[in-house]
Amino acid sequence: MGIPAAEMKETIDRNNIPKHIAIIMDGNGRWAKQKGAMRIFGHRNAIQAVREAIEGSGELGVNYLTLFSFSTENWSRPKEEVEALMDLLVQTIVAETGLMMKNKVRLNAIGDLESLPKSTYDKLVEVMKQTSANTGLTVNLALSYSGQWELTKAAQRIAQKVSEGKLSPGEITQQTLADHLDTAGIPDPELMIRTSGEYRISNFLLWQLAYSELYFSDVLWPDFRKEHLFAAIEDYQKRERRFGKTGEQVKP
Repeated sequence: MGIPAAEMKETIDRNNIPKHIAIIMDGNGRWAKQKGAMRIFGHRNAIQAVREAIEGSGELGVNYLTLFSFSTENWSRPKEEVEALMDLLVQTIVAETGLMMKNKVRLNAIGDLESLPKSTYDKLVEVMKQTSANTGLTVNLALSYSGQWELTKAAQRIAQKVSEGKLSPGEITQQTLADHLDTAGIPDPELMIRTSGEYRISNFLLWQLAYSELYFSDVLWPDFRKEHLFAAIEDYQKRERRFGKTGEQVKP
């Protein structure tokens, strides 16, 4: 990008940092194809991008970073790619545990986790427990996740309470639904970043992104570095967030 990340970081307003950033990590397959390699090659080379997104977020004091790692629709990909992705996920979680502990990163996950292979699920739960007392950045991995799946599960949880007499239909509010999402207790993302030049949210955090600022980057995910994250945050800081009000109403 030209400007070093360390220099960019100094220009960012520390009083206007998003508490929660969500990222659709897109472009691994195209990155590998450009290099004449198999798709899994792109996934392997994306680990550094994940590391830099986590480190950059932690350096700026972001509280939550949600990474769209594997969607419910991704299960339809070729069996070999899915198996390789799951193996890579386990290897990466194991390899990064020490760094997470050093940087006080707390690992969390959302999605249909029980659909993951047992070895992947067991290692994920183990590291989540190991990092649960960490007080720094919380990294949410969205695994076997889709927004429509999450909303369906939330509706089922609420319906169950209604059928048990614990809740009446008239008591159901927007907050009720939010409280039954996988992200309950986590603030909605102020900023959503998508790489690879695609302009869609791909069934990601459909409820939570209602008023998020959307930032689309042409960079393919394996090439994503801190300076790309900082550029997105700088762009976010230039925007006026109105939440349905007029510009005059939100100005101090």
